[in-house]
Amino acid sequence: MSKDKIFSQARKEKRTLLTEIESKELLKEAGIPVVEAKLAKTKAEAMALSKKIGFPVALKIISPDVTHKSDIGGVKLGLKNAAQVGKAYSEILAAVKKHQRKAKILGVSVQKMVRPGVEVIIGMTKDPQFGPVLMFGLGGILVEVLKDVSFKIVPLAKRDAKEMIREIKGYPLLEGYRGQEPADIPYLEGLILKVSEFVEKTPGIKEDKRTRP
Repeated sequence: MSKDKIFSQARKEKRTLLTEIESKELLKEAGIPVVEAKLAKTKAEAMALSKKIGFPVALKIISPDVTHKSDIGGVKLGLKNAAQVGKAYSEILAAVKKHQRKAKILGVSVQKMVRPGVEVIIGMTKDPQFGPVLMFGLGGILVEVLKDVSFKIVPLAKRDAKEMIREIKGYPLLEGYRGQEPADIPYLEGLILKVSEFVEKTPGIKEDKRTRP
């Protein structure tokens, strides 16, 4: 689905928050690589898609009303067979209905598990004075607990991307701390520039305050 169609559908449904699948479609169209996610509306669809994608897979709730999926049991990781997928599908729906009874549930996303590594986050916020500002830091719970992030005003130059990565205190982890596999720093620099370009060309995009670190 194209960017225009995604935005049109969201406006039609009076939504300001895009689903994970819609967001990934936008990023993919902008040349930003993503782990492809497929929507499963039923348990049978989830099981069939998992077999097609290949195990292990992850399931995540798809709902315009659920932002923090993990907090309410809306995410299941490392599922190794169709039976586990079916069980996880039922558990996710039950958990979401328990915590957010009025949430509109569209289904679950099914996606391939990626190999473990150091997580990073690239985000965007809109400053009242400076406009779009890009954020980079360590991802997962680290961004919420440590808040080890750097910021640059959009648009970014190559020099800015290099500085962003090296400004965070956790940079040694990306270099390969204590024998760990180092991250592909030039690739990260390029990714930051692609996100900057996407933000610059898509002025209608803004952050959801509920997901802010």
